[in-house]
Amino acid sequence: MAANFDFLKSTDKNLFDIITEAEKLYRDEYFEQCMGQTRRFGENICKNVLGDRRTTEETFDDMLATLKDKSKGNPQEKEFLDDLYFLKRNGNKSVHGSSVKKDGITALECLQRAFEVAISYSVYKNGPSEKLLRRQYDTELLITGKKNKSLSERYSQAKQRSQKQMPKNEISVKKTAAKKEKLSSNKTKNKNQKPKNYQNKSGRISIFWLIMIIAFTISLTTIGFLLLTTIKP
Repeated sequence: MAANFDFLKSTDKNLFDIITEAEKLYRDEYFEQCMGQTRRFGENICKNVLGDRRTTEETFDDMLATLKDKSKGNPQEKEFLDDLYFLKRNGNKSVHGSSVKKDGITALECLQRAFEVAISYSVYKNGPSEKLLRRQYDTELLITGKKNKSLSERYSQAKQRSQKQMPKNEISVKKTAAKKEKLSSNKTKNKNQKPKNYQNKSGRISIFWLIMIIAFTISLTTIGFLLLTTIKP
């Protein structure tokens, strides 16, 4: 199973085993034991960094105090010491606490701090490496044992899915365009038919009145003729 601390295996197998066990405890929801294990991890790193400079220091507190005294005060050393103090403090609480509580958030932060300590320790032992310094703690890897895909890999997959969906989208667009064209054609046809109907209606009205006028004229002529024949001596 992949682990966040794989890079530490070649540097110090013992430290790798200690912190890998801490991650396993976290996955099994033994958060208090996980914090205790990260404290052990920090203490062992502290011993290794002191090396021959360690004299009468026996406890974690003593070793941290010596490291602090010998520190040059640069930001990296300060952060390194802060992380170690955090591991010590929370590890002590988990071991000496009167009650057991499911503190997964603090346990996770202990693992993240231990990760930063491990990076600093690897740089101290092997020198800086761009690949090493770019590493970040992967919570998904902690939980599932599977590495997160990089941003470029996720982008490539999203692009491939998009390309697969394009033909369907194009068909949908074509269907929509065809429907719009059909509706537009029907509207144009209806508009063209209206004047024709109107003209036919107007034509029927004109013929009707023409017949009426002719009939009226014939009637007047007949009446006039009858009047003339009646009045004639």
